[in-house]
Amino acid sequence: METISKFPCSHQPVRSISFPTRVHPVSQRIEALLNHLKPHHSQPFSSTTCFEAETIQSDLVALSELYNCMEELFHSPQSQQTLLRYQDGKLVEEALCGSVTLLDTCESARDLLLVLKEHMQTLHSAVRRRKGYSNIESIISAYESFKKKAIAKQRGQLKRMKNKVDSFSLLDQDQQLAFLARVIKEASAITISILHSLLVFLSMPTIGTKGSSLISKLKPTVLFSSQKEQKNTNGVADLNNVLCSLLRREKNGDSSGEFQRTQTVLETLNVNIGGLEGGLDCIFRCLVKNRVSFLNMLAH
Repeated sequence: METISKFPCSHQPVRSISFPTRVHPVSQRIEALLNHLKPHHSQPFSSTTCFEAETIQSDLVALSELYNCMEELFHSPQSQQTLLRYQDGKLVEEALCGSVTLLDTCESARDLLLVLKEHMQTLHSAVRRRKGYSNIESIISAYESFKKKAIAKQRGQLKRMKNKVDSFSLLDQDQQLAFLARVIKEASAITISILHSLLVFLSMPTIGTKGSSLISKLKPTVLFSSQKEQKNTNGVADLNNVLCSLLRREKNGDSSGEFQRTQTVLETLNVNIGGLEGGLDCIFRCLVKNRVSFLNMLAH
């Protein structure tokens, strides 16, 4: 800790020591970002409600700034020495272990977004050409089969990591170490929650299993209990609902207007997916940089 003279020269400003946990100037920005994100991502896993593309995209932007600030914080020699002092770098090693799960989930989410875009393009082409019920049914079923397996695996991994993060406690009373440990823990918890929200967003429609009639399984998705809440919509759920209406009307031979409505929803969702892709790519790069920083700490 820096030594402050009891009688500083008149030309030297007195340094504040009111906040000993402030190990780096960027720590105040980190606190602000954590306080901004935590209220949205402090609920139990089953209660995650950030299902809107715009909300998730905004959170990804704030999260990327948080990781950039953390990168600056961890480059400080004082921060590195403090982290490595705790049980010979155990905190750094645990952060590295967790980063593997986060990177794996990011990669899978990016693959899901790519497949969803391809699915939507094929669906958009089928709707534009009005290919009919059977063609649209096969397109949806192919995507649902892929999505169900991929999302279930990643949500399971995130849940296990969340339980591990939640159970972590630091016995060391060093204030600087406690601050750094809290930043790592809260950033990990928020990242898990945001990625979980993204997976929930992508998994909204429930269409059924292979061999089942799509028309019997595809049902409108209800997300909100009051009319006031309906201004907040989920693009994937919107697509599910409009496809439900289109397929039923198409089977009954009365689909006038539904094709155009479906095209509009597809175009809007495509824009949202593009924004999520950009945010997720940014988080992936931040996680890689964060992991390299921790590896370099242990190497020294």
